[in-house]
Amino acid sequence: MFPSLYYLVPVLGGYAVTSYYLLKNPHVLHKKKRLPFYCRHISHRGGAGERIENTLEAFDNAVANQTHLLELDCQLTKDGQVVVSHDQNLNRQTGHDVNIRDVTYWELPLYKNTLEVTFFPGHVSSGSDQRMPLLEEVFQRYPDMPINVEIKEDNNELIKKVSDLVRRYHRTNMTIWASMSDRIMKKCQAENPDMPIMFTPRRGLILLLLYYTGLLPFVPLRESVVEAYMPSLINRTYFPHNRLMSNPLLVSLQDKLFMQKGLFQHLKERGIQVYLWVLNQDSDYQRALDYGVTGIMTDFPSKLKAFLQRYEEEQRTSGGTQHDVTGDGVQRNRH
Repeated sequence: MFPSLYYLVPVLGGYAVTSYYLLKNPHVLHKKKRLPFYCRHISHRGGAGERIENTLEAFDNAVANQTHLLELDCQLTKDGQVVVSHDQNLNRQTGHDVNIRDVTYWELPLYKNTLEVTFFPGHVSSGSDQRMPLLEEVFQRYPDMPINVEIKEDNNELIKKVSDLVRRYHRTNMTIWASMSDRIMKKCQAENPDMPIMFTPRRGLILLLLYYTGLLPFVPLRESVVEAYMPSLINRTYFPHNRLMSNPLLVSLQDKLFMQKGLFQHLKERGIQVYLWVLNQDSDYQRALDYGVTGIMTDFPSKLKAFLQRYEEEQRTSGGTQHDVTGDGVQRNRH
């Protein structure tokens, strides 16, 4: 009755088998990306739960707790200085309703004595360092530390100056371009195409579409890093501004679609590292590792360090094989 099915069924079956084989063996079609760093422990804004976010004191604390990657944000001042700050408007961070672009570096107000942790409401951080550092200071202070630099504004001068600093301090292979905007990311790539880049949210949706249609194993990917929130955090420790994003049914659907071991494993086999943010509880750390992610981004570097030490010890005593990432950021296999 439907003679075309005699042809269609074998074709679809062959496609499914080929896709599955290549999903498990991506090296057949793709050369594995080889970043010079492998990150398990990532400090969000330098560890915003333990010290004032994005300060040198926060970064020092993260490094002391054996972080493998510092995550930070950049803005440009009126006098053209690249400063490390998450917000453009400083009311939340300093109590002063001013924009960074409207003041010179020396006119920047100091941080408040305490700040609420954005991704862990009800918890506050404090510290003795209340100054916003220059990105150049961070590069000088941590010459061998991989750093994830998020460009917060569509500003050509900012992008060029960040790229110039990366080149000046010979950090091209160990500094990640990060942005939530496709437009900004394209400009970052054009300015310095040799730096590794993350998936933007739109590219992340395309990644999921490719995975569920079976096309992912056939498609080359320019990105080296996935940085995504773990959906189960929504309405618990992460409260998105978009009300649609916080719908319980949509959150559950996002979690089922994204938290896929097969997807994460395929990406890792292609040399693409998978980081989940912002995880601040042991149960979330454990869930992320159970699903096989590469790295965990946290506001609490010392808490994550302690968890990973316990986790690695349990893996050793249970006789399993694991990837042990030591404080120097080098991946080693343990049996």
